[in-house]
Amino acid sequence: MDGDRRRWRQCLLGGAVFAVCMAGTTLPTPLYGLYQEKFGFSELMVTVVYAVYAFGVIGVLLLAGNASDTVGRRPVLLAGLAFSAASAVCFLCATGMGWLYAGRLLSGLSAGLFTGAATAYVMELAPKGGTSRATFVATAANMGGLGCGPLLAGVLAQYAAWPLYLPFVVHLALVAVSAAVLARLPETVRDRQPLSTVRPQRPGLPPQVRSVFAPAAIASFVGFALFGVFTSVSPAFLAESLDVHNHAVTGLIVALAFFASTAGQLAVGRIGVGRSLPLGCAGLLAGLALLAGALWWDLLALVVASAVVGGVGQGLAFRGALAAVAAASPPDRRAAVISMLFVVAYTGISLPVIGVGLLVGPIGLEGAGLVFIACMAVLVVAAAGYLLRRPARAPA
Repeated sequence: MDGDRRRWRQCLLGGAVFAVCMAGTTLPTPLYGLYQEKFGFSELMVTVVYAVYAFGVIGVLLLAGNASDTVGRRPVLLAGLAFSAASAVCFLCATGMGWLYAGRLLSGLSAGLFTGAATAYVMELAPKGGTSRATFVATAANMGGLGCGPLLAGVLAQYAAWPLYLPFVVHLALVAVSAAVLARLPETVRDRQPLSTVRPQRPGLPPQVRSVFAPAAIASFVGFALFGVFTSVSPAFLAESLDVHNHAVTGLIVALAFFASTAGQLAVGRIGVGRSLPLGCAGLLAGLALLAGALWWDLLALVVASAVVGGVGQGLAFRGALAAVAAASPPDRRAAVISMLFVVAYTGISLPVIGVGLLVGPIGLEGAGLVFIACMAVLVVAAAGYLLRRPARAPA
């Protein structure tokens, strides 16, 4: 019993480290308006800066998504924390767009190293028989951390001094504490190899994972696409169309989407993996409809409702997808397979975001958002139909 308590404590500490790293990736979200005033760049550049992060994540996942299976979880996670700290330093030193691009790229590298490795690590730290709860800890740390980033930055930017500096100083302190915690946690990969044996992984999946991966990937793409556009565009929409200039409110609304995702993930245990994926798609479709209404009628209440409903749908779909994929993966390739799932998810973050940014100029922010919503709605309906015909199986 004492051993189980110790392992659960280690699992939760690993989740806390995961959350700190992910919080750093969304920290700049409510600050982009201030950077626009300071450096004078367009809304398209906001989406490009945001997409640079996604490209960094995808690059690491493809080139080194399997690294922690080879060299161990802790060395990879420590490297991820180092990139996260370097990203914060870039934002602290920012005197032009180049610093923002560098900061977002480094943030993407940190997230790319963490997503697969930290998810596998948190699940492996849990005691035997605790896979379901550990999966929730991992996914909640991921989404909860993403939500804490804009909330922390928004509150500090609104109510404290040095709005473009203090959030990153606080994050550097949290990264330092996380590194100390990680150094005291055990390694879970027994047969470790030297770094020289790590090779870029080819896009591919073990045969036993393929039937599970397709519906999981579809749901993940749609959910992350909604989050990507929501977090990159909603601050500008709130300021320009709804006259909301309070950075704390902006950060809270963005954070609500991620916190609602955590609530949706918690519900998967009762709903079941097989039903959570199509139900998650239904939630995403409802969230898209509410966001369309918010853009059309300029209503703050619908923006908040969209964040909550869409977030719950994303959480249902994402935890169901992750649980199904992780359970079907062989242990020696689990982090690599999870990394491939995140490649699909972060492709959903990057491509639609750039598309919206390109459309803002000719048809405006609201028009670009409505075009995005229409495209994602078609994809959600198609994904839900696929999942109803070929549902994902619950993990054993």
